[in-house]
Amino acid sequence: MAAYVVLMREKMHDPAEFATYSKMAPGAMTGYAASVLAAYGRHETLEGEPVEGVVVISFPTYAEAKTWYDSPAYTAAREHRFKGADYRTVIVEGL
Repeated sequence: MAAYVVLMREKMHDPAEFATYSKMAPGAMTGYAASVLAAYGRHETLEGEPVEGVVVISFPTYAEAKTWYDSPAYTAAREHRFKGADYRTVIVEGL
């Protein structure tokens, strides 16, 4: 069953750190059957606090999404995201 990683940027703090993350993150997807479905396109917050941007990544399974998120390559990349911006990130299993 498909799963989706949804990343919601709440506030940018350090554009240089975020730029480093942006360079590293695509390479961290190598070897995973992942598809980026949306990335910082037009969006509208309908409920809750506004967000600055949204990314949605599809994976074949919940386990693969979690494995990617915890992989050494993405762990190294996301450290720069943590320094660059505040995010809310979830994995949700599809129907």
